[in-house]
Amino acid sequence: MSVPGLLVAAPRSSSGKTTVTLALMRALSRRGLAVRGAKCGPDYIDPAFHWAATGHPSFNLDSFAMPEAMLDAVAARAAVGADLVVAEGSMGLFDGIVASEGRTGANADIAARYGWPVILVLDVSGAAQSAAALALGCRAYDPRIRIAGVILNKVASPRHRRLVEAGLSRIGMPVLGALMRDASLVLPERHLGLVQARETGDLEARLDRLADLAEAGLDLDAIRAAAAGAAPPPGAGILPRPPGQRIAIASDEAFSFLYPHMAAGWRAAGAELVPFSPLADEAPPAGCDACWLPGGYPELHAGRLAQAQRFLGGLRAFAATGPVHGECGGYMVLGESLEDAAGETHAMAGLLPVATSYKARRLHLGYRVATLIADGPLGRAGDRLVGHEFHYASERSDAPTPETALAAVTDAEGVALGLAGHRRDRTTGSFFHLIG
Repeated sequence: MSVPGLLVAAPRSSSGKTTVTLALMRALSRRGLAVRGAKCGPDYIDPAFHWAATGHPSFNLDSFAMPEAMLDAVAARAAVGADLVVAEGSMGLFDGIVASEGRTGANADIAARYGWPVILVLDVSGAAQSAAALALGCRAYDPRIRIAGVILNKVASPRHRRLVEAGLSRIGMPVLGALMRDASLVLPERHLGLVQARETGDLEARLDRLADLAEAGLDLDAIRAAAAGAAPPPGAGILPRPPGQRIAIASDEAFSFLYPHMAAGWRAAGAELVPFSPLADEAPPAGCDACWLPGGYPELHAGRLAQAQRFLGGLRAFAATGPVHGECGGYMVLGESLEDAAGETHAMAGLLPVATSYKARRLHLGYRVATLIADGPLGRAGDRLVGHEFHYASERSDAPTPETALAAVTDAEGVALGLAGHRRDRTTGSFFHLIG
């Protein structure tokens, strides 16, 4: 049985997509629908909020970073057991890289591929009838997609809403509801986006309040009726292969950025994922044949990690006999030292010749296309991988050489960025998060 879907998108970032998506997910779930979530693009925080809102895992869908077979496999996994898939966009509806149609990484690619109508979230603060011109442009820009209607966000007053709706009526655009301007609806943020779901203590109360507002302000029946298209059938495509069959996974508030489709692919291949907490000074569990340190926020916990001698000693012992890989924050911890925001330097595992600093902040953001230089836990020499980099840390140590680098990388448009990451013996790491 095909599972229909909807894509919640917006003309630009910071329009309220996450707020509206969570409100819809929780409200429709409370009505008895089996709602499943998805996130367009490389975001490792929002899917955890989707999981909290629906009670089920949410998966990333990325038309640039994922091969088509993987994209379909992940979309199929997202729809398992669902009555409805609600996908959340990232940035603006059409924002992506310059690439062939359907492979730009934009939200619109996902809506077009699976026939999911778009619910357009309009931040109408500072605008009235002019909001209709923006909606009209979105409707006309890409003939592959269909905009089912708009949800107005940050409405100032009943009069403001009437003016906005007058413009939308002129272009024949359905209004599916509105949320008033309310600063208390904004979820707390830090430097990489929202504060993680596991750290938001009142999350359940926030989600229920959003659902109450959705019941009061949105036409949930019309939104449910607008769902269309279909995710691929179960078993379609291919999922990522595991780096081992029993994988020790660092998992706590410092290490949490593991893409859900990676874990799902590893489990589907028969691998066992064994979590451990470096912040609790736990070593990688015995009997594992690979160790994976995901990204996260080690820069916020550098002092505790430096004092976690059971963890650091166990990690070094593991690396003597088995493969260890670190992504972004995990890469920083595999290095020799980490300087925190206050300028204090903390000793790390010393498994890679890397010194990083969070005090010397500079944004690094974008897709990375990597060609592996040597065999390792990510694949064989010459394999092409696609990932994403998003962090503010700087490397203070020498740049990698062909003898020590993990990969040669380009950006999404093929511009060479040189060598990236490091490898030493059985340990590898880089600032980019692997996607496909």
